Amino acid sequence: MSNTPMAANPLTRAVLEIDEYASGLGWDQPARLFALVDTARLRTQEPALATQLGLEDEPGAAGLTPIEQDEIPADRPLDEFLATIAWPDAVAGCALTVERLMLPPSAESQVPQGLSEKKLAAWVAEHPDRQEVRMTVAVLRDGARESALRLREKDSPTEVLTGPDLVPGLAEALVATFED
Repeated sequence: MSNTPMAANPLTRAVLEIDEYASGLGWDQPARLFALVDTARLRTQEPALATQLGLEDEPGAAGLTPIEQDEIPADRPLDEFLATIAWPDAVAGCALTVERLMLPPSAESQVPQGLSEKKLAAWVAEHPDRQEVRMTVAVLRDGARESALRLREKDSPTEVLTGPDLVPGLAEALVATFED
């Protein structure tokens, strides 16, 4: 994607490319799952697909190509859905983009104790300091990980925070999709 900044790490580039794609779709979107495949291997083994994805013009380019998967079922908890995934050997990694509400650390002391998950979500949704965030998390089979976070109130490509440990729980759930 043309506006994706060049990052030294192919995994970071893939995360930023997915973040840019999700940004182009706007907010209030469902979670989206992507397979990450080695671009050079894709060009060699699946030339028709590489052409369809517009990858034939960059024969020397290395990296990872994100391929969006079927829609994630909305009626199923995300963790349960991820536990059902098994990737073929051709998939080098995977990524997930999901929107959530989050509170600043200063609000932690205000969280009522003993709320069910549903009631806690409602409480967070009503909190005046809540922030809408889009999280894109990617992992490779070898355990490497990268994340991108974008706040709705600062929805700009220059305001995307990246790092390997921004959403550790989601990264662990994605790594588990590669375990036997």
